[in-house]
Amino acid sequence: MRAIELNLFVSRIEAICDEMGAALRRTSFSPNIRERLDFSCAVFDVTGELCAQAAHIPVHLGSMAYAMRDIVNSLQWHAGDMVIVNDPFLGGTHLPDVTLIAPVFVHQRLIAFVVNRAHHADIGSASPGSMPVSTHLDEEGMVIAPSFLARENILDQALLDSLCAATSNVREARGDFAAQISANRIGAKRLGELVGNLGIASFFDGLNELNDYAERLARSTLGAIPDGVYRFSDLMDDDGQGNTDIVIAAEITVSGGNIDVDFGGTALQVAGNINCPLSVAAAAVYYVFRCLMPAQTPACAGAFRAISLRAPLGCLLNARRPAAVAAGNVETSTRVVDVIMGALAQALPDQIPAASHGSMNNLAFGARGPGAAWDYYETIGGGMGAGASGGGLDALQTHMTNTLNTPIEVLELRFPLRVLRYQIRRASGGAGRRAGGDGIVREFQFLQPTSATILSERRRHAPWGLAGGGSGLCGRNRHNGVDLPGKVCLQLSAGDRLCIDTPGGGGWGAGESEQPCSVNHRRHRSYLASRGRIGDKTMNRPLLLVVLLLVNGWLTGCAAMVATGVANPSVADARSRAETQSDAEITNHINSMLVRDADIPAMDVRVSTYRGVVTLRGHVTSRSVVERTLRLVNSVSGVRSVKNRLTY
Repeated sequence: MRAIELNLFVSRIEAICDEMGAALRRTSFSPNIRERLDFSCAVFDVTGELCAQAAHIPVHLGSMAYAMRDIVNSLQWHAGDMVIVNDPFLGGTHLPDVTLIAPVFVHQRLIAFVVNRAHHADIGSASPGSMPVSTHLDEEGMVIAPSFLARENILDQALLDSLCAATSNVREARGDFAAQISANRIGAKRLGELVGNLGIASFFDGLNELNDYAERLARSTLGAIPDGVYRFSDLMDDDGQGNTDIVIAAEITVSGGNIDVDFGGTALQVAGNINCPLSVAAAAVYYVFRCLMPAQTPACAGAFRAISLRAPLGCLLNARRPAAVAAGNVETSTRVVDVIMGALAQALPDQIPAASHGSMNNLAFGARGPGAAWDYYETIGGGMGAGASGGGLDALQTHMTNTLNTPIEVLELRFPLRVLRYQIRRASGGAGRRAGGDGIVREFQFLQPTSATILSERRRHAPWGLAGGGSGLCGRNRHNGVDLPGKVCLQLSAGDRLCIDTPGGGGWGAGESEQPCSVNHRRHRSYLASRGRIGDKTMNRPLLLVVLLLVNGWLTGCAAMVATGVANPSVADARSRAETQSDAEITNHINSMLVRDADIPAMDVRVSTYRGVVTLRGHVTSRSVVERTLRLVNSVSGVRSVKNRLTY
């Protein structure tokens, strides 16, 4: 293939993953998938090697890339088959992450697999949210070995019924499984169409060239790392079962662009649930090195050919069955990232940032009872570590998670709770010439008795700084103002408050800060304005509700007038007040209008705004949809210009 043809080939495969993700999001039932986007989609070749992935969850897809080969080569596949699995020791990560795998046949020949993985807040654990402070795999929910959910397009209804029956909300579980099935069917259809247009031989040639190209880019990047042996270690706070200061150690050997990562100094597996299978550790390693590569590097197996890793069987990062692993996927993976980056900082001091908040700050809660069962799970962001080129950003997800926060309005509508505070945790970022980013304060009040679980890290050991920069503040968990451990299950009464203060990021460089925390706070003030508070100034909740209703009515009317071609007289006036519209408000307005417009079909349009300049990315169905989307976006108050990156 010529360079342009290869670029188009890569884009077309990635677009299939994007469309799978759009279908999964739009048809799912649970807020965890629909709102937080806790899912991933990918394409694998016939041997189980990664071909393409959407920009979804790094810990999902890195682990799938490491484990798919064993799964696909152990089964006999037919057109219309679909396999379901969540077993962490057979290619999974932890039990809530359920993976569906579907083969793609063209002219009765197996040519690839489409895969999606989604986090189910209820996977049958006795603990709401299915993220208990556990000591055994079976305590974390139902374990699904690789099983055929469909055979030649015939759904195994008995298996599906048994999976849903193990949950407390059968309707929601069935809807999410149906969404995953639909996403794979769409992916298989689109990939079949692509291969039909190219031809099978040309498709396989394209995959070979794709991997070779990715390998060349990767080796060029890795070859720039000075040869040598680099060592670093860091500590997990605890395992929730009394074991503390648990070591994760790595020795990275760089030789001529080849990377070998040895976790030989890591602690043995523990009683608690911070253990993980080797596939999760691999995901973290791949992620760090992928971040060093050029942005255009395809996310495929070729990009990781120069990287090898190993960890002793029975250690924290290569645990034996039936070790508990619920927090390994979310907390230990994040610490592995810190360890790899700490080692590489010795070789690339101007490229590696300080430690970010270092925890997904997992919070799961819900209730059990006839007709009143509910589950919710979320990860909460924190401060980003600073680097040589700039200060850390405030209040966002970093590294191994890539989810959104569930909107407060959705939480309060769906569940018996209130969000009292959602704001930046001022001055929690580490000091230094480049200040670390600030964390988040998120406080809930529960309106009925609720069970809650917190799985968090960096409550004892702070995110470290680099080049003389200071550490970020440790996180803090509180129940009615009383401090809680980092990992805890508790029963909440009606009226109880639960507050999570997430860690800040480490600072970079010694000396007086050029990027003080107050600047970070102002820069991201609108990104995480609290529910009921803006900064530290209390806002009357009834007044806030009125304002939200008025804004909602304005958006609905605006979308209706644009859809009928009627000019909106308020738009011109609103544009004169563009400087008062925050980037977050603009993004929210656009997302609301796209959802309400019936003429825009289900798709995945990602919206980002910076200083009034809106960038649109994603894959839609036609040029007319692109044009309609642009018209809607240009009608939103505060939009200065639009960068169109949509494909169709």
